[in-house]
Amino acid sequence: MSSFMRPLALLSLLLSAALFGFFYAWVCSTMWGLDMADPRVAIAAMQAMNASVRNAVFAPAFFGTAPVLLFTAYVMFRERHRRAALWFGLAGIVVALLAVALTAAFNIPMNEALARVAVPQDIEAARIIWADYSPQWQVWNQIRTVTSGIAVLFVGIGIMRLGTA
Repeated sequence: MSSFMRPLALLSLLLSAALFGFFYAWVCSTMWGLDMADPRVAIAAMQAMNASVRNAVFAPAFFGTAPVLLFTAYVMFRERHRRAALWFGLAGIVVALLAVALTAAFNIPMNEALARVAVPQDIEAARIIWADYSPQWQVWNQIRTVTSGIAVLFVGIGIMRLGTA
């Protein structure tokens, strides 16, 4: 077994888990908290969080997970760990298509549209904006959360399969 296969597997696990954890936190705390807040506060807070997420700490998990998973699958395949390679490859495809691409297709456009909204002083106007945004955004977030969680499981299976042909 090549000396960098296990570190690649662990990096794959770390990045996959970081991405899953990021999405999961939005499901079980952030959005529920924003939904309970004054909608004017929720809109302003979501605008601020969406603007702040574009950073060097988040970028490796969001942009790097799928490439690292696919590279890990490639290395494992070349090293004749085909069963492990299959699981890492599946995880890479799941992350690329059902986490990153889905985010780019749905969550990001919704975030960009919300960023252009001036937070209204009128609470009823803010309620309408938030009610149009939050439930739909959460559906797409739940899908990417579940699928990125599945990717973490696939990485775990891949790690368990290391050493088998």
